Amino acid sequence: MRRTTTMTVRLSGSLSEFVSANVGEAGDYESVSEYIRDLIRRDKTRLEREAFERLKAELERAFSAPDDSYHPLSAAEIIAKNRPQSST
Repeated sequence: MRRTTTMTVRLSGSLSEFVSANVGEAGDYESVSEYIRDLIRRDKTRLEREAFERLKAELERAFSAPDDSYHPLSAAEIIAKNRPQSST
């Protein structure tokens, strides 16, 4: 079952104006909620793509490394290494 969460976001100045320019008759979105959901989906997709690219690069390095450079890693170590970095 999907859970719906209501959130309140306060924007002022240029951020508020930017959102307003993208919503309604002047913009690409019918509502602020639709715009925010799209931004969140895009950000989620970006983070997933970045995680995939990090994993792909790690695998490419591993497959091109000489055999004597290998050392065992647990699945937990591999997963931890490839988690998205938070951008706070």
